[in-house]
Formats: sequence, C-alpha cells, structure tokens
Amino acid sequence: MSCSSALDCFIKKYLNSYQDTLSEFPRYYPLGEDSVCIQGAFDANNDKIVFWQPVKRDDTGDFSNVEHALNIQLHQDIHAFYGQYFSAPLAFTASFGEGELIQAWNQADFENLQQNVIGHLIMKQKLKQPATWFIGVLGDGDEMLTVNNDDGSVWIEIPGEKQTTQIAPSLTEFLQQLSPLITPPVKPIEEAEIVAEHPGIWLRIKTMGRHFLRKK
Repeated sequence: MSCSSALDCFIKKYLNSYQDTLSEFPRYYPLGEDSVCIQGAFDANNDKIVFWQPVKRDDTGDFSNVEHALNIQLHQDIHAFYGQYFSAPLAFTASFGEGELIQAWNQADFENLQQNVIGHLIMKQKLKQPATWFIGVLGDGDEMLTVNNDDGSVWIEIPGEKQTTQIAPSLTEFLQQLSPLITPPVKPIEEAEIVAEHPGIWLRIKTMGRHFLRKK
C-alpha cells in the first residue's frame, strides 16, 4: 500500500468513526478561516464551531517550490501526505500515544505549511542534523512526529534535537497503526503576538519553536 492509499484509508475510518459514534461530522473552530471542508454556512465574522470533513483536492499540492528554494530532494511521501486533502488536524490514538496529524485547512494554509517546512529544514541544516519534516504532534508536550527525509521512516522528535524514537519504517506503516480519536474540539488560546495562520495546531508548532530558541 502507498502513503496516498494509507491516508485515504485513515480518513475514511476517521469519518466513519464520527458517523458511527455521534452520527455527525467532526467539529472544529476555524477562527474565521474559510475552507471547502466546512459543511453548511460559514460566517467569517464569528468564531463559532463548524462541522467539517476532509475534502480531496482537485489539483494535488506539492513541495517542488520548497525543494527548489533549499536545493533539496524531499522524500516523495511529503507530496502524498500533505498534497491530497484540505482538512483540519486529525486526532488519533496509537500504541505510542495520542496526537494530531497536521493537514492544510485551505490553500493559504498549505502555503504557510510550506514556509514552516522550509523553516524546520533550515533549522536542521544549521544544527548539522539530518533533514526531517514534521507531520504532527504527540501528546501535550514538545514532541513532534517527523519523517526522516533520507529513508521515509517516522520518528518522535523534540525541536532542536535529533530524532529519538522510531515509530515506523515508513509513513504508510505509520498511518496503518493509527486509530481515529473522537474528541471534542478545543478552541485554541491565541497569544497576543501570534497571528493564527492555522487554527490550533500551528500555535503548538510555534510554541515548540520558541521553546527551542529559549534553549539556545
């Protein structure tokens, strides 16, 4: 099975879990950001919760601009993982813990994601560490889920440090380990100096980045 097919399967299980358990779509706080994922009417002037579902993109997004900017060849799975869908973060549970998978909410969010990947890769270069790119967060702490760009394996990583614990030899096998986690949406608390370029999960990524800078 390919990474693309494994993501398709997980998303199908994710939606089925909500329908079977709650008879509804997942809920999310979009914080004024529109998306084709939103089910029903959307009002950018309020911060009410919305129902949503992942939507497959008509044109698959890719990271060729990132590769060109950094003169790097990214593992092919990055295009399959991030370029297929517009989606809110996907909560999961697995033997190694609970977490969220990062996805792009809309095109502007996808472009912001590319910039964050560039920033992460530049940080790894400066630290003279192997290239990695993130796919999610684990638990409530500083742990990220990252892919080793050389071989596509999935690891736990703390910002500023090398990958510590391998979870799966490939992104495909990683996705096959996951079970959807039905959880009530939590409205993110925005710090005054942060623009919420992505509701919720990006605030955590940014917080982890600032933690790394303080450590230096």
